[in-house]
This record gives sequence, C-alpha cells and structure tokens, in this order.
Amino acid sequence: MKKKWTIKRILKIIGGLIVFFTLPSLLFFGFIYIKYSEDLPTGIEGEQADMLATKMLEALNEEAYLNTDYLEWTFKGDHHYKWYKTDNSCEVSWDRITVVLDLKNKTNSNVFVAQQEYNGSEKQKYIDKAIAYFNNDSFWLVAPYKVFDKGTERRLVKTKDNKDALLITYTSGGTTPGDSYLWHLNENGKPISYQMWVKILPIEGFEATWDNWITTESGAQLPTSHKLLFFNLEMGEVKGRRF
Repeated sequence: MKKKWTIKRILKIIGGLIVFFTLPSLLFFGFIYIKYSEDLPTGIEGEQADMLATKMLEALNEEAYLNTDYLEWTFKGDHHYKWYKTDNSCEVSWDRITVVLDLKNKTNSNVFVAQQEYNGSEKQKYIDKAIAYFNNDSFWLVAPYKVFDKGTERRLVKTKDNKDALLITYTSGGTTPGDSYLWHLNENGKPISYQMWVKILPIEGFEATWDNWITTESGAQLPTSHKLLFFNLEMGEVKGRRF
C-alpha cells in the first residue's frame, strides 16, 4: 500500500533533509572554530616593531617593488588585473565586465560590457564592485609592501614559540578598515604566513600561507599562491615590469 503524502509528512521529510545536510556543516564549523580561532594578540608599538617591518621590506627588495610600473595577475581564475601602478589606474575584468579604474579619482573610471563602453544605470555598481575586488585581490599580492601605509599601526608580538611576529592594523583605507594581520617571518625576514582578524571572516586568527614567491622582470618579489586550511588561492601568472 502506498503511503499517503500529507503536508505533515512532507514537512517532516524536508526538516530531516535540512538537518542531514546542515548538521555536518555546523559540526565542522564548530570544530574549525574551536581549533583555529584566537584572540587578537597584544603587542608593543615603537622602534622594534618598525625595525621588524623594515627587515621584512629589505628581505623582499622593496625598492624593486616601488620601481615596478606595471603588475598583472589573476585572482582565483576569476578576476583579471592589469595594474598600471605609476599611472594610478587598473584594468579589472570579470565575466563580460571590464572596469578601467582611476585609483586617484574613482569618478573618472570607465566601464565596458562585452567590450562596449557602458554608461547605463548600473555603471556605479560595476565601479564599486571593481574597487572592492581590487582592494581585496591586490592585498593578496602586495600586502607585505603596505606595512608603512598611512593609517597603519605596527606592533611587535612574541609568539608561543618565542619568535618575533609583526602585527599590522589598518585603521583607515581599503574596504574594511580596522582589520589586523599578524605576519610570521622566516629567519631572513621573508613572510611565510599571516593570521587574520578581519570582518569578513567568522574565525579570528585564521592563518593563510604566502607561498611560491617569484622574482618578476622588474625585480619585485611576489607570491603566486596561498593556502587556507584545505583551500588554495591561486594568483595566476604574476607579472611585474618597469617601463
């Protein structure tokens, strides 16, 4: 005999499916949160923190980065960038959209849809999205060079294994001011990973590696991948040139 499909029975099945699919996810998130979440460490501002930041920049040959006129990369295979650094402009492309950002005056930016210039009602939305993409994705490329940016606070932190780490807090600028990053360095001062206390992540102190560094044509040292737990963030073919 076939079972009668009542509303109560259907709701019970739906409820069971929701529990079946969400409970493992909730348990997994709980495990990750307990294992990896950390409070923002305290550190000491001043000369020692600045010296460690300078050591990191020297290990990366900051001068070569500053003299790099053009950077190109692709973030996670989706967002494509051609950053004319000395001209304060960047071509940001995703799907069929290309935004030529004027990084000095955002209102002068241009939008193209399917290679045709676009001035419709959603132009500003595309510009705002390109700015958010650029702020996030360029940070994964050049963050070590931003430790002395305006609005940054630098603190020296002693880790659990008594090593020096560099805590950077961005009090202004970018898309999410107030975010903090704890840089872990090798013996030469080169970044190997950082922990993040950022608004967009529910887990505080989550760690991401800085891997597969290359020396570009301009001499700038840049990463080509990162690892966050089980996930890889690929930067594509990273290029840096001087004009």
